[in-house]
Amino acid sequence: MEFSVFRTFSSLYIILDIVWLLIFIGILLYFKRRMAVIVGLLAGVLYFLVDYGIFHKLLGTRQVEGANTLWFLLWLSMSYGFTNFAWIWLLLDRDGHAIEWSLLPILGWITIGQMSHNFGAGFTEITISRGTGSYHGVMALILCVGYLYLIINNLRGKEKVNLLRLIAFGVGVQFAWEASLLISGIRPPLWQPIIINSLIETNLGMPFIYLIHKQVSRK
Repeated sequence: MEFSVFRTFSSLYIILDIVWLLIFIGILLYFKRRMAVIVGLLAGVLYFLVDYGIFHKLLGTRQVEGANTLWFLLWLSMSYGFTNFAWIWLLLDRDGHAIEWSLLPILGWITIGQMSHNFGAGFTEITISRGTGSYHGVMALILCVGYLYLIINNLRGKEKVNLLRLIAFGVGVQFAWEASLLISGIRPPLWQPIIINSLIETNLGMPFIYLIHKQVSRK
């Protein structure tokens, strides 16, 4: 299925988001969640390499209007790449504070979106778009390989991974991000990108981040 994902927002959103990211990182460091910070930063770098290097440079599916493409995609990748995977790492920690850790990014996204919508009239408007037909098949393959590995391990009795829990994390984190953009009027109310992105994009990394978390926790 080919469709384009469009987002339009004020550049005030970027300023507010950077401030919120620094606050979020500060909270994580204060409560000694250093691994969540490290994983989030590494995920942000990976997102940037994929978004700028593959989607924009190689495939030409990522377009940016109203901002420098390189710097904009660096911010965008670090923003949701860091937040999504730092949040997932915290959920995998199972420290009894899943609600608190989940409220932090959700409240941040909604607040930033609403404030930029209400007070961003005098700021530059930025529009980004991304076609999906050229890469969602590859993403689905990666997702299939990751979950297939965990399914086979479960069936062989080597370990018992709560697959529904992992899927809930992967789908829920991406859906929260997509929904916050929808609520703030940043993205159009189309069901395809919200549902398909939620099922595939962040969720494809769940089996791998679970295995990494498992190894790191052992050490």
